[in-house]
Amino acid sequence: MDRSITAGGNTPVGGSTNPLANPAIGAKIEGAVQAAHQTVDRVADKATTQVDRLSGAAHQAVNTTADAVASATEWASGFPEQAKQTQGRIAEAACASIRARPIATVAGALVVGYLLGRLMRS
Repeated sequence: MDRSITAGGNTPVGGSTNPLANPAIGAKIEGAVQAAHQTVDRVADKATTQVDRLSGAAHQAVNTTADAVASATEWASGFPEQAKQTQGRIAEAACASIRARPIATVAGALVVGYLLGRLMRS
């Protein structure tokens, strides 16, 4: 079906039904298509470069964070062991003090108990 406009007779305006039949118009259209294609390729190349750069920065940030978390975890994991060691040293020191002066320890415990009892009644 031909949708060209005719001027009075059966001949379309301009003499031809296909605008691409004119070599000058076809060359201009082909040039515009090539320019658009090149522009799209340049934009895609720049976008790819930026995505690669951002991806590298994101990977570096994740790796840095993972290293910091691993270091903090290692540092914090030593606390329970240190607490056990400290508790053991304090208990051993108390036992050694009681063994060295048993009568003084019992007397001291009685005095502390008496004072606490007096404070609780008041």
